[in-house]
Amino acid sequence: MLEIEKKIKIITDILNFIYPNPISSLYYTNEFTLLIAILLTSRSQEKKVNQITKLLFKTIQKPQDIIQLSVINIQNHIKHIGLYNRKSRNIYDLSITLIKKYDGIIPKSIFELESLPGIGHKTASVFLSHVSKEPVFPIDTHIHRMMFRWELSNGKNIRQTEKDAKRFFSKKNWKKLHLQIISYGKEYSPSRGWNPKNDIIYQKLINNNLLKR
Repeated sequence: MLEIEKKIKIITDILNFIYPNPISSLYYTNEFTLLIAILLTSRSQEKKVNQITKLLFKTIQKPQDIIQLSVINIQNHIKHIGLYNRKSRNIYDLSITLIKKYDGIIPKSIFELESLPGIGHKTASVFLSHVSKEPVFPIDTHIHRMMFRWELSNGKNIRQTEKDAKRFFSKKNWKKLHLQIISYGKEYSPSRGWNPKNDIIYQKLINNNLLKR
């Protein structure tokens, strides 16, 4: 266990040095637009989503605004991002559900969130990490990749990676780590064109004999 503790300390120390005060770069204006923005980032680049939502959220601020549009209308707004057909339907159905069941207010329970159209576990967790004190550790593809490279998880599935992340890292740091690891993965340890020599954490773990690969 001392080896794991040493590994975690190296990782967190480097992340805190590089990203002492990480913030989300996702564009939103309120809780509803935040939920929509997170939904839109699924299999889509955040940069592209932000370009679209900066225009979309000038007129869309609440569920009632969405249901004034048709699904085809929503498609036209978001057609330049991945899975736009499915996302358009989910956004429309989500808005109807929020109005009918929750008076237009987004629930703060992860179980209720996951019951909403188009809202999976990751989307619900990311949303709660922004608006709630509920302990969540959202796992995206970058965190999934880093946990595998750091040999803290077996890389088999996102659920297992989430369990391992929650087991190894202090609960009070989950929200901060979520943002830090995503930024680090993008900048220093990408999935494509990865150069281990430029990966500061990977090199530090190797030099301390904390990686088997």
